[in-house]
Amino acid sequence: MMGFLTGRAYDEQRQRMVDRQIRRRGISDERVLEAMRRVPRHAFVPESQSDAAYADCALPIGFGATISQPYIVALMTEALRTRPALRVLEVGTGSGYQAAVLASCGCRVYTVERVPELHESAAHVLRDTGFSEVRLRLGDGSLGWPEEAPFDRIIVTAAAAAVPPALRDQLVEEGVLVAPIGDDWLQVVRRYRKQGEAFEAEDLEGARFVPLIQDQEDGTTT
Repeated sequence: MMGFLTGRAYDEQRQRMVDRQIRRRGISDERVLEAMRRVPRHAFVPESQSDAAYADCALPIGFGATISQPYIVALMTEALRTRPALRVLEVGTGSGYQAAVLASCGCRVYTVERVPELHESAAHVLRDTGFSEVRLRLGDGSLGWPEEAPFDRIIVTAAAAAVPPALRDQLVEEGVLVAPIGDDWLQVVRRYRKQGEAFEAEDLEGARFVPLIQDQEDGTTT
C-alpha cells in the first residue's frame, strides 16, 4: 500500500505505541498489531495535536469529536475478529483513523459520518495516506448503509444506550458488531454476535466515547 507519510521519529513512536500501549495490555492479533504499526496516526490528527499523536489518550479533532485512544482502537479492531475481504461497516468516520486500521487489516471498509466537515477531511486524509479504497458516506449512521448491506462486521465509534435496530438488521448471520454501550458517563465496549433473532453479548472493557446524537424528529440515533 503506497502513500504512507514517513519519518524516523514517527516510525519509532508508532513502534513504541504498539509495544507499550497495546501489546502489553493483551492485544495479540498480529494483523491488528501490524496495522497499528503501519497506519500513520499523526496524519489523522489536527496539526496542533501532531506531537501527541502517539500518546496513550484520545485527542480532539473538532466538532465535538475525538480520535480514540490507540489501545481502544486496537481492542475494538481485535474484537471484530477481522480477516481479509470481510465487509465492515463503521458508524462514525471521525478522523478516518479507525477506517484506515481496518483497511490495513485487509477489510473492505464502508464508513458513515454525519458531520460534513469531518466527512470531507477524512476523505482527503484517507486518500493521501493510501486508503482510497475505503468507501465513505455522509449521513445518519444509525441507519447504516442499506444499499451496501449486509455486512460481515459492524463497528460503532460513539456511545449509545442500545444498538440501533437498522444495524442489527444489516449484520449477516453469525456476524459480529462491536460498540460502546451506556450513558454519557459510564460505558462498556461490548461485542455482539448475531444468532438468528438473538444478539449474544460480551462485555470487554470500560471506555469513554462521545455520544451518538439523538435525532429529535424520528427518535433514531445518528
